[in-house]
Amino acid sequence: MKPSSVFVSLAASIAMAAVFSAPSSNAQSGQEGSGNAPPIRVYPSPTNLKVLPKNLTGAQVRGIMHQWESELGVECETCHVRDPQKLGPNGKPQFDYANDAKPEKAAARVMYAMVEDINSNYIAKIEGLGLPVSCGTCHRGRISPEPFSTDAENRGAEKK
Repeated sequence: MKPSSVFVSLAASIAMAAVFSAPSSNAQSGQEGSGNAPPIRVYPSPTNLKVLPKNLTGAQVRGIMHQWESELGVECETCHVRDPQKLGPNGKPQFDYANDAKPEKAAARVMYAMVEDINSNYIAKIEGLGLPVSCGTCHRGRISPEPFSTDAENRGAEKK
């Protein structure tokens, strides 16, 4: 397994999704599409990537963020602040994704670097080990992983 293989496979999947959902020439020219198809969303290029590769598109970063959301059981608000000066079409303040004010965002960067280190410097060096680790390996849909306990510890707790 090559270093950063988790990220490479995730980025490849996201890139494929972006290719197949790329806007048509009508959408790029501002013309409405035909039928009842939802409008194609365009995601701005990220401006504050510190641990993810800087060449990712907005759609690719969004895909990675949604993957992390599901693995951690969180939503955008966990790491990102809203800008009260920028209102979206729904009248709510939009996220300021480049803002680093929340400590959870800094923690996510540290954790991502840890996962990459584990996969490239440890997992990749053991042939036939299997899947690389991800956020979900430990978090399993929770923002804080549950403490590990053995079956013997669980049985002891039940007797008390």
